[in-house]
Amino acid sequence: VEAALTEAELEQRVDIYLSETDTLWMLDLPSAVVSTEAEEAVRVLERNKIYVEICNAKIDSEYFEEKMVQTISGAVKTKEVQCETITMAEKGMMVTSWDFDNSLNASETEPTETEEPTDTAEKSSKSPTAEEHGQAVAVPSARDSTSPIIIPESAVPARSHEERECLSEAILTSENLKQDLVVMERILMENIFQPKLAVYRQIPVLIEPDVTSDTDMEEEEDEEEKKDEKKQEETSVQPSALSDLNQSPAEAAAPSLEQLWSYRCDLTSGHSVSSMAWNKVNPDLLAVGYREFVSQGQKEGLACCWSLKNPMWPERIFRCEHGVTAVDFSLASPNLLAVGMASGRVAIYDVRSRNDAALLDSSASLNKHTGPVWQLRWVEQDRGATGGDRKERLICISGDGRVTQWFIQQRLDCFDLMTIKRTQSRKKKLPGERGRSSEAPISQQAAGMCFDFHPEDTDIFLAGTEEGHIHLCSCSGKEQILGTYRGHKGPVYKVAWNPSSTDIFLSCSADWSILLWHRDSYTPLLTFTSVTAFVHDIKWAPKSAFIFAAVNERRVEIWDLSVSIFDPVLSCAASPKGNLSSVLFAKNAECLLLGDSCGQVGVWQLHNLAAPST
Repeated sequence: VEAALTEAELEQRVDIYLSETDTLWMLDLPSAVVSTEAEEAVRVLERNKIYVEICNAKIDSEYFEEKMVQTISGAVKTKEVQCETITMAEKGMMVTSWDFDNSLNASETEPTETEEPTDTAEKSSKSPTAEEHGQAVAVPSARDSTSPIIIPESAVPARSHEERECLSEAILTSENLKQDLVVMERILMENIFQPKLAVYRQIPVLIEPDVTSDTDMEEEEDEEEKKDEKKQEETSVQPSALSDLNQSPAEAAAPSLEQLWSYRCDLTSGHSVSSMAWNKVNPDLLAVGYREFVSQGQKEGLACCWSLKNPMWPERIFRCEHGVTAVDFSLASPNLLAVGMASGRVAIYDVRSRNDAALLDSSASLNKHTGPVWQLRWVEQDRGATGGDRKERLICISGDGRVTQWFIQQRLDCFDLMTIKRTQSRKKKLPGERGRSSEAPISQQAAGMCFDFHPEDTDIFLAGTEEGHIHLCSCSGKEQILGTYRGHKGPVYKVAWNPSSTDIFLSCSADWSILLWHRDSYTPLLTFTSVTAFVHDIKWAPKSAFIFAAVNERRVEIWDLSVSIFDPVLSCAASPKGNLSSVLFAKNAECLLLGDSCGQVGVWQLHNLAAPST
């Protein structure tokens, strides 16, 4: 036990000396300004080691003085940020105690103009009190002598909410936003379909490089090395694999089809493609007619204009009361689209307008068709004219047996070019058979199914009928029917003149056959039959006199008469879900368009076809 100090000892003066003790290091983290993975890391470590040795050697020197010195500047760090410029602003206001009182009173009763001077007086009377307490006081200026009217807080959100709704509605319905959305949609479609559109336009396909890190590059190199080793092992085990491939170059050069994309959307599903037509001036604009798959009901139809810029949604949509059976663009006025319907109605639309109402309609015409308009076409009257001197006529063929020409004035009206009469069958009487009285047919008119005008003489055209006959007709002269070609046993669905050899034409029918005719011979030159199915459509290739395409219910066939007249050079099922109904060659590409009963138009690339020949 320590002895207690006496009073004398407590009064005694004692000297206390403070001295510095040794420094105790609890945590030592040497600063590192160079990354250990950097290229100069080894050189910096070596310099640090030399520096430590020099310091240790000079500790005993009287000139050595230990100080913390950093002679190397810190490493530069790069940070990339993508955002809008952040703007900062300082705002401030002075609030006094009487401002709180006025705000509370204003929430209950809104002050009037007569109360404003009293509020100012109260502020001025309370100002010295605030100064006495050391608070900052706001002295009103001459132009701020009256305090502002305070709006209740409950009214502000209601008004701003209504303003926001009106503003958002105005933005969403503005034409500028719609135009910007169209541009953005086109950009997205170009990015999505760029490789396929490049193949369609026959330009090189741009392949975006994959941006990878160093570690990913090393891993890919290792994988490629492993794949090369496996390939070497396989080739060493099976040396005849490559030789087998080299022995069959004919199979590699065989014609083939590759699907690029399909024109389809939710609006066209459930409809059947009835006809297709390219725009005469813009080769990227395609008109497609749609009708219900079950045509007996005569339900609503569609006429859509598709563009290469957006294969997922049509540029124009024209809703029709009945199913659309035929479409065609005008050459003199490329913005006019003629549409024929299953009810016999003919309408003309202006594709420049976004309104789906028809520009002209045959509903009020006294000579309108009573049967379906199976085909219509704009035909040039004077092919030598150019520009505004071009004259066209709109020709239609219908199931009521009439071929009509429509003239466009203030309303749409027509007159009959000819009426197709039924022909008696040339059935020979058997020996000993009595002559029966001829039975009168139910209708004297034969239903017209299709027609095609001569590529050089626009006064001559072919007309296919439901009887299976093909009539060679003339628009001028006393005799309208110049000859009849009998060869089909069912309705003739399409006839097509050869664009290169103008005396040759094709026809297809429901009797499963395709016939090749010469203008001067009333018996078919060749008969093409590959499958037992209706042949719905045929088209000659635009650049070759020997190649044509045909579609039956399930398959598309490419025939090349310079290769074989017995079998098609290509036959494949291009629509696994529905039946094919229409075919069309692309104007400026080696592609084929196929329409089916599911409402989609597939664009297919043709490979390894024979060189064009006239």
